[in-house]
Amino acid sequence: MSGLLEQVLGQPAWIVYLVVGIVVFVEDAIFVGFVVPGETAAILGGVSAALGNTSLVVVALVVVAAAVIGDSVGFEIGRVLGPRLVDLRLLRRARPRLEAAEEFIRRRGPVSVFLARWTAFLRAVVPALAGSSRLPYPTFLVWNALGGLAWGVTCVVGGYLAGHSYRTLEHWLGVGPAVVVVLLAVGAYVVYRRRRGERDDAQDVGAAERTA
Repeated sequence: MSGLLEQVLGQPAWIVYLVVGIVVFVEDAIFVGFVVPGETAAILGGVSAALGNTSLVVVALVVVAAAVIGDSVGFEIGRVLGPRLVDLRLLRRARPRLEAAEEFIRRRGPVSVFLARWTAFLRAVVPALAGSSRLPYPTFLVWNALGGLAWGVTCVVGGYLAGHSYRTLEHWLGVGPAVVVVLLAVGAYVVYRRRRGERDDAQDVGAAERTA
C-alpha cells in the first residue's frame, strides 16, 4: 500500500470513525458544506472498510448519525436565528443562492430536506433555512433521517466498492497503479456529484429568478 493511501486510510479505526464523523457533522451543522468535504469523508470511510481497516457497518452508522445530528443542529440554529440567518456574514456572499434555496423549500415543502441531502450547498443550508421557516421539527426529522440514511449508505457503499476494486487491481497490476486507479475513481465520483449539485443549484437560482 502506498504511503499516500496509508496517510488517508491507514490510521487506527477509531481515528477514522472520529474524523469521518466530525467532518460530516461539521459540514451539515454550520453551513460549510461548500468547503468541508463531508461527501468525500463518507466515501473514504467506505474505502477504509473495504481495505479491512474499519467496519463497513460502523462507518455507515457513524456517517448516518453524524448527518442526521448535524442537520438537527443546523435546524435548531435556523430556528433560533429566524430571518436573521440570511444576514450572517458567513452567508452574505451566497445571498442569491440562499434565496434560491428558500424558494426550493417553498416549492418542495418538507421533501426538500431529503432532496437537499444530495447537493453540497443545499445540504449545508437547507436544515437551517427549514428551521427559520418554522417547519415543525418532527416533520423535519422524518425527512432528515430518510435523507441521511439514503445519502450515508450510498456514499459509504460507493467507497466500499471502490476499495474492493483496489483489492482486485492490486492483484493484477501491483500496488502503485491500483492506488492511482482507486483514487481516480473516488475523485471522479466526487466531481460528478459536485457538478450535478452545481447544475441543480443553477436550476434553482433560475427558477427563483423567474418567480421573482
